[in-house]
Amino acid sequence: MSFRTRDPLHHLMLDDVRGAQKMLSGVARVTAMEGSRHLSSLVGAPVHLKCENLQRTGSFKLRGAYVRIAGLRPEERAAGVVAASAGNHAQGVALASKLLGVHATVFMPVGAPLPKVAATREYGAEVRMHGHVVDETLAAAEEYARETGAVFIHPFDHPDVIAGQGTVGLEILEQCPEVRTILVGIGGGGLAAGVGLAVKSLRPDVKVIGVQAEGAAAYPPSLAAGHPVVIESPATMADGIKVGRPGDVPFSLIQEYVDEVRTVSEDQLSSALLLCLERAKLLVEPAGASPVAALLADPKAFQGPVVAILSGGNVDPLLLQRILRHGMAAGGRYLSLRLRVTDRPGALATLLAVLTVVDANVLDVSHVRTDPRLGLTEAEVELHLETKGPEHCREVGEALRDAGYTVLG
Repeated sequence: MSFRTRDPLHHLMLDDVRGAQKMLSGVARVTAMEGSRHLSSLVGAPVHLKCENLQRTGSFKLRGAYVRIAGLRPEERAAGVVAASAGNHAQGVALASKLLGVHATVFMPVGAPLPKVAATREYGAEVRMHGHVVDETLAAAEEYARETGAVFIHPFDHPDVIAGQGTVGLEILEQCPEVRTILVGIGGGGLAAGVGLAVKSLRPDVKVIGVQAEGAAAYPPSLAAGHPVVIESPATMADGIKVGRPGDVPFSLIQEYVDEVRTVSEDQLSSALLLCLERAKLLVEPAGASPVAALLADPKAFQGPVVAILSGGNVDPLLLQRILRHGMAAGGRYLSLRLRVTDRPGALATLLAVLTVVDANVLDVSHVRTDPRLGLTEAEVELHLETKGPEHCREVGEALRDAGYTVLG
């Protein structure tokens, strides 16, 4: 199956997605659908998690990459393929190429997480580090394609790729035929476009809702304008959906098949990632947690049963550490305080005794004695505490104030 002879804006059909599903049989996993009691209680209806974070290479990207490369002519395969990516698409192209016996060159930005670079190489791709932002990396890959004749594999703006991603929607209908709402993260739009097409073609009654990070939300203004528009300097921890302009092909499909696009904050993303880890025992990257973030932000807005697509689980351990701390703070589980104390022996022990009474776990303490803002007998103490939730945070603050301490922040 290939759409190379068609207009690039050709309107995909359900049969294209079904053809992709046959092609992916034995290649991509039919990923698990896990129920979430916690989310179900918040929503007031069954909530299921479609675990594409457990897909081969750790995300849904293998589906579209394999279908795209499998559709190349023999002479195109002989020329090899090239892609640009900081992570998930890189790994999807690398493994798909290996399975199909095609040489792959993948350009990755300097500073890309080392585990993702290593995984891309282990899947068999030749990795070239170029540029400090994805736009520079993309330009290098396109130049390489022009110079060598290698076929550029776009991460979302091609019908074959979208057909492959749409197989997620077919699996959802097979695994949860009673579904009423599907939540899916949106970056360039390939996954949402494919899922929307597949689901709405068979079940027009099912709502398909896209989710974007507030700092990288190109689809709401694009849909309002009726055409893709560029947002300058998209910024979000969810690098998997940090795209400044919708793809032309997915945009037209999302216009028709996606009912609504919502946005979520960085706090909501980190809280959702933490919830997936603690409650569902699933490691999910920020982009993959975006549908869960939408559920947490407005749980009563969705008719159940609900399926939230966890699109990927590739997250750098160092970033994960920062996100978890951010998520704990957003959920009232982590509290940072600065306060003034009298600089005398035993002052710190007295302060810690107050915290012991309210059962706050001290993670870190730092003293400042030489700041010119401090009085001669004053010291400033910064505390990092593990707490049990927003109410416990309030109790800690009240206990300190009742003991005569001035909390600065």
